[in-house]
Amino acid sequence: MITPLLVAELLVEGERWPVCVHIIDHPDARVLVDTGMTELRPEVVDMDPRLVPLSEQAFDLAGVDVVVNTHLHFDHCGGNHLFAGRPIYVQRQELEDARTEDDYTIREWVDAPGVSYEPVDGELELVPGLRLVPAPGHTRGLQVVVVETGGRPVVVGGDVAVRLGELDEPRTEGQLRVRALEPELVWLAHEHEPWRPRTV
Repeated sequence: MITPLLVAELLVEGERWPVCVHIIDHPDARVLVDTGMTELRPEVVDMDPRLVPLSEQAFDLAGVDVVVNTHLHFDHCGGNHLFAGRPIYVQRQELEDARTEDDYTIREWVDAPGVSYEPVDGELELVPGLRLVPAPGHTRGLQVVVVETGGRPVVVGGDVAVRLGELDEPRTEGQLRVRALEPELVWLAHEHEPWRPRTV
């Protein structure tokens, strides 16, 4: 079962965009995909963030077994410090870019005290039926989580697409890769509802 949790809203081009993280309740592990934001910073004040951090919700932080960052932009990794000591899976390319490129993210959030990464090179099966798949586009190191369901897979995509319509006409390598999976639905970080393929 996949559950979206609203952790913030950001003002983008005059609209309030949700920032959602996703919980995957798998028989072998409870997996959190992305961690949102927990504090305000001058770098993002122009986006007028309204925060609802995981640490202030009725959410069992200790119940999370594994954390995945789809990528390391500030609105996806700002709560990583809440999971110090637990493995956080991220593509190696993404980690390198976040640590070296200017204006990429808020570096103190990436390497907050106690945060420990498991760098991934390519695809990785986290637990049976749940795998990480590189999906470059929004960033070079973006990854999605593919959940096998017995039928068509469900994808937790982060920012593989920022708006739902982008997956109707995929352009990036990551979007094309996700569409090639023929998913039943795709959860995105900045939409309340999942994307579903159009029926003919």
